[in-house]
Amino acid sequence: MTETQTRRQQLLDTAADLFAQRGFHGVSVTELGAACGISGPALYKHFPSKEALLADMLVSISERLLEEGQARVAAASGGPAEALVSLVDWHVDFALRHRALIVVQDRDWSSLPAASREQVRALQRAYVDVWADQLRLITPSLTVEAARAMAHAAFGLINSTPHSGLLPDEEMRSVLTAMALRALGSPRT
Repeated sequence: MTETQTRRQQLLDTAADLFAQRGFHGVSVTELGAACGISGPALYKHFPSKEALLADMLVSISERLLEEGQARVAAASGGPAEALVSLVDWHVDFALRHRALIVVQDRDWSSLPAASREQVRALQRAYVDVWADQLRLITPSLTVEAARAMAHAAFGLINSTPHSGLLPDEEMRSVLTAMALRALGSPRT
């Protein structure tokens, strides 16, 4: 990773933490730069605006979720039940490691530029469909709408980590995984 890529990632990670603590509008460019050991205006070397930083943050994490979800399904040689377990494991791991991003996505959604909001929505719909497809393979009688609703409900449970993460991460991982798999009707519960 180059120094520019490292600084860019540092800005994204620091911004996620600060936005989660104080909200997108509660953090100035100067404060963000200072938290990264640079001047506020130096942020513009990496992002054209604070809104562009937020967009990059939420678009890139949505891309990552989708890519990893697709990879997990492709790697599941044991079929859709194994794929679903792998999807749950991945999403629980994500939710435990990226609580700040969950808060930012939820609270600062309206601060995203419209084009970025639509891009995130499209990526999220595709990610939901990765889960819904596996659920329908496990239970063919499920409608597409029911499978998508189940996936969204599982995300709500798993993405509760900013509020429910009262246990050490490994215990929380076990709780969330077991609850999500039971809720989804997975054979591994």
